[in-house]
Amino acid sequence: MAEPAALTRMQAYLDRLVAGLTALTHDGRFDEPNLDGTAGDYISFDAWEWPQGVGLFGLAQLWKARGCEPELGRIIGDWYARALERGLPAMNVNTTAPMLAATLYWQHTRDARLGAAIESWADRLMVQGSRTGFAGFQHDVSDKLNDGELWDDTLYMVALFLAAYGEASNRRELVEEAERQFLVHAHFLADRRTGLWFHGWTFNGRNNFADARWARGNAWITAGMVDLFELARLSPSVKGFLVEVLRDQVNALLPLQTGNGMWRTLLDEKTSYEETSATAGFAYGLMKAARLGIGPEAWRAAGLRALDAVMAAIDEYGVVQGVSYGTRMGHDLQHYRDIPIQPTGYGQSLAILALVEGSRAYELTEVPA
Repeated sequence: MAEPAALTRMQAYLDRLVAGLTALTHDGRFDEPNLDGTAGDYISFDAWEWPQGVGLFGLAQLWKARGCEPELGRIIGDWYARALERGLPAMNVNTTAPMLAATLYWQHTRDARLGAAIESWADRLMVQGSRTGFAGFQHDVSDKLNDGELWDDTLYMVALFLAAYGEASNRRELVEEAERQFLVHAHFLADRRTGLWFHGWTFNGRNNFADARWARGNAWITAGMVDLFELARLSPSVKGFLVEVLRDQVNALLPLQTGNGMWRTLLDEKTSYEETSATAGFAYGLMKAARLGIGPEAWRAAGLRALDAVMAAIDEYGVVQGVSYGTRMGHDLQHYRDIPIQPTGYGQSLAILALVEGSRAYELTEVPA
């Protein structure tokens, strides 16, 4: 049976997180020039970049979980309407991220203008997206072309969109492309020795850069994998393989959880700081995997411990603290230890996802698309 007090507490945290996300603005410290010389805003809610894209995915999942609540739908719909009115940015891996939430919103509303933008983006991505060896998507971003590089972030920013839109539009070739990307990235980024994932791989030198087993990158995998399984119908052989890859990763993750429920930004480096966004991603992935029958009760228990730690990091304004800023590829481990702390859209979103999944224990029912 549901526990009204616990459910009410969860909902209060979720409302605060939405308020914290939509109020985010940058203070000029992290302006980064794009390839065209304009300043990139990776913090403010209304900008179009990957942090906002991940943030919108959290909003969209909460919107669905609340039965397509009108107020949340208005926030999402207005965001995309403003973006379309301004004009969409140049396409790269990071600017693809907002297309995932757009797809979930479009599935319900069938907004014609948004649907046309999504379809055009998917078509251009398939034809124009830069590729590495093995036809992986090269991790190009708004201010840099990362020649020959695969990053685990790409799966969350690009492959989930292709899977979701391919399923929603009955375009099997897009789902198969998403499958291919997960297989290629697993081949080059999953560490056979530990089961964890490296941040990146370069075909120019054929190495994994600093061999960093970076927490948020691993969280993109844990959270992204369970979403992939729900966003699209996968080939049985591909899904079976990816389930085993996920189990291998989680078996390595669980012993690295700290006593207070967190994970460190370098998972196996005790000198690196505990980090909230990765912890939230792991909480979500572990709880959802247990619910889907992929993992045992121990996964759910670890996820709940992590969720408690995430909730403790949410301040009175609904802003998630302890979130590391956007992290470029590091050539040494100190690079990761030195990433500054900054509230971000993805920090808000991953906390929202974790709370949505935690709330399912209290009969928060999802409405099918």
